[in-house]
Amino acid sequence: MDAIENLLTRGVDKIYPAKEALEKVLREGKKLKLYQGFDPSMPSLHLGNLVGLIKLSQFQKMGHHVIFLVGDFTGMIGDPTDKLATRKKLTREQVLENAKNWKEQAQKILNFDGNNPAKIMFNSAWLDKVNFKELIEITSNLTYQQLIERDMFQERIKNNQPIHFHELLYPIAQGYDSVAMNVDMEIGGRDQIFNMLVGRTLVSAINHKEKFVLGTKLLVDKEGNKVGKTTGNALFLDSESQDFYSGIMSFPDEVIELGFELLTDTDFASLKHNIKNHPMNEKKHLAFEIVKKLWGEENAVKAQDYFSKTFQQHNLSDVKEFEMNQLSSNPITIVNLLVNTQSAASKSEAKRLIEQKAVEIDQTVVDMIQTNITLKTGMTLRVGKKRFLKFR
Repeated sequence: MDAIENLLTRGVDKIYPAKEALEKVLREGKKLKLYQGFDPSMPSLHLGNLVGLIKLSQFQKMGHHVIFLVGDFTGMIGDPTDKLATRKKLTREQVLENAKNWKEQAQKILNFDGNNPAKIMFNSAWLDKVNFKELIEITSNLTYQQLIERDMFQERIKNNQPIHFHELLYPIAQGYDSVAMNVDMEIGGRDQIFNMLVGRTLVSAINHKEKFVLGTKLLVDKEGNKVGKTTGNALFLDSESQDFYSGIMSFPDEVIELGFELLTDTDFASLKHNIKNHPMNEKKHLAFEIVKKLWGEENAVKAQDYFSKTFQQHNLSDVKEFEMNQLSSNPITIVNLLVNTQSAASKSEAKRLIEQKAVEIDQTVVDMIQTNITLKTGMTLRVGKKRFLKFR
């Protein structure tokens, strides 16, 4: 298939109003202004975000104008998508703190320099300024029935659970992003299609133009659970390459082909036979390709070698040793220990790992962030059941 056909089919679940309409515009040579919004509910972009980043990158490489939108305003509301209970609201300070390192993470995939740089925007720039009169005018383009028809809202009604009004306003706020930026297209996971279509309605009513919506497939197992976000095994773009590789090796076999489609440039159709008959080999292949895309081939080789020695051969003699005199103190808090040993990229990541019960000292789980550790020679640190250190 040619580049445009690949762009519109690989990893794509649904296009609105239709694939044929978007294909026609692209083949006419029009350069689109498009974006994806990212919800700063946590300090790290994750595997699911990588799917959208790759699709944005594909458009960018073809000369289209890409916006990486940080939903700092909408992040304070909390996206109710797929939530059977109201999400806890975040403060402005929390969402900005969460997003502060996102450019560094996203530039593993997107190009923020050069002749056609991706642009970072924050939706508080316009949503902070919307007054009550303007909000009424915006919402007049939608109906209550449109907003309440969502499956999770219907489920809450059935279970006599509350639906707060700010949750109904969330898709309107997200939809207004498309109006304010005057975009031609929005990309997002298929679970975001409802919110993106609200934006399509608003763009048509307010900007009097077409807005295309491209929903990507989700990396889910046969039960429909998102892969790569399980407790203690979440795959974040600020983690280390060896952890990412090991995390991918924990994927169920049935998502290997989908992983190739969504997260690599490999011709996955030619791998069907190998995936069926040699799933472990192809899972290693998948892990290698993803790590290579994010950290380069040299790191991918190292990650593969580390996995083979540590997990397949159980050769813990090759575990990295760490000199205790390099630490800031001893005793030391478990948070500072993870940061000092570069087992976590930041204190916030360290706290998240601890809360996920992904940290062990001498094979004992440490699950309290206030814990102090007195280290002695020979003690071991295990993080996420993938990374090992021995102290000396």
